[in-house]
Amino acid sequence: MRARTERGASPRPVHLRPGAVALVAAGGALGTLARSGVTAAVGAGTAWPLATTVENLTGAAALGLLLGVLGRRTETPRVRAARLALGTGVLGGYTTYSALAVEVQRLAAGGEPLLGVAYGVVSVVAGVLAALAGVVVGGGRTGGRSPRDRDAADAPEAAP
Repeated sequence: MRARTERGASPRPVHLRPGAVALVAAGGALGTLARSGVTAAVGAGTAWPLATTVENLTGAAALGLLLGVLGRRTETPRVRAARLALGTGVLGGYTTYSALAVEVQRLAAGGEPLLGVAYGVVSVVAGVLAALAGVVVGGGRTGGRSPRDRDAADAPEAAP
């Protein structure tokens, strides 16, 4: 007989739970629609893939912000659902690092290898910095304490 966890739920990994998959799928659909809207608004422009750059950098910042905010909370089913729906789903569908790879190859094959390399390096470095800024803005600077340590430190002390 399989062991049960709280509330009778099976110990099935999150990525195999139908509800979690549905959250990611619904969020991904919304994120993809948002990316399409940004692409239409920004347009093609120059040789530099501006729409993809905007999508990836704003998505990285938003993901950092989300993780900064959620990282301050104890992992509960609601926090996990928010992380899956918004982080993995919406922002996973919104950002498009696969397009970045294709665009780097397109630039290099199209006679612009230095522009392709510059685009790839700038996108990745700026994406990491945008995510870090999002974490800081989201309050994710916790002095290295885990959520459990923060919860214990913030709890009122017991009277002697």
